[in-house]
Amino acid sequence: MKRMHIHVGVENLEQSIAFYSALFAAQPVKTKADYAKWMLDDPHINFAISTRSARVGVDHLGIQVDEDSELEALRERLKTADMSVFDEGETVCCYARSDKSWVADPSGIAWEAYKTMEDAQLFDAPDPTGQGECDAPASEEQPAGVEVRGNTRACC
Repeated sequence: MKRMHIHVGVENLEQSIAFYSALFAAQPVKTKADYAKWMLDDPHINFAISTRSARVGVDHLGIQVDEDSELEALRERLKTADMSVFDEGETVCCYARSDKSWVADPSGIAWEAYKTMEDAQLFDAPDPTGQGECDAPASEEQPAGVEVRGNTRACC
């Protein structure tokens, strides 16, 4: 099964949680000091907000899948659409361990295709070099529309 993913950067997490909880008639399934996520069935969306975005508003969009085969099929569709796909692979980001790929649509909007394996206790896990997984240096393979913040890729 596939679920639409929307990540929005917010200035005030508490006010935003109150607003989106009222809008969705549901409480978030995960809340942290800088992050909240709703897994909605109607509409079928993984909606996340955080104070970590470089801008307020829509940060990126995505499609979350449940099965490895769905992720591979999605990656293949992106490649056949003549899109430059950046396969990030396994990463810890947004309090979850996931397998991700990134692409930018023709308008430059960043999209992630991913499968979440499990929850994580950190927003991003440090790697042996001391950088966070979400702060890994940008790759030359990275699509031009996938935002680079300083020398880092945008994350979940």
